[in-house]
Amino acid sequence: MTEVPEATQATQAVKPPTIPELEAQERRLTLPHFTYDDAWAFGNLLVELARRRCAPVAVDIRRGGQQLFHAALPGSTPDNDAWIDRKRRVVERYGSSSYLVGCRFRAKDTTFEESSRLDPDKYAAHGGAFPITVDGAGVIGTVVVSGLPQVEDHALVVEALEQFMTRPWSSS
Repeated sequence: MTEVPEATQATQAVKPPTIPELEAQERRLTLPHFTYDDAWAFGNLLVELARRRCAPVAVDIRRGGQQLFHAALPGSTPDNDAWIDRKRRVVERYGSSSYLVGCRFRAKDTTFEESSRLDPDKYAAHGGAFPITVDGAGVIGTVVVSGLPQVEDHALVVEALEQFMTRPWSSS
């Protein structure tokens, strides 16, 4: 049996985080600012992480109503763009990650689709959309990944944000 090099493996099994862990992620992953250049750098970092895993994803970054970054990697489809829109709307409405919103509904022994009273063709509380939060400003945008199982979509975004936050930040 031959071992597959890490760079060609798709994704690894990811343990689903708990609601307190998800809430802690959102508190911890707050940026000092988020400019057009930041969106470009962050989007490229996210794409590079996905490429290393040969992940068939689409990536989208928005600030307010403006799309600042979008990439579709090999294996992704137009359906991923539809999922991006549906997951992004959940973050915009609830101010929390789409995965956390879905988990909160499940913790109440229901589902987002059953209890949110929102159109499931427009909203999806599945993992992969995360709020872009800036110190002193709150949620100013979204980053979304679509193409993997929802826990893995969410984990990829969190991993990228954690790496992005370790870079040196200018005062501008």
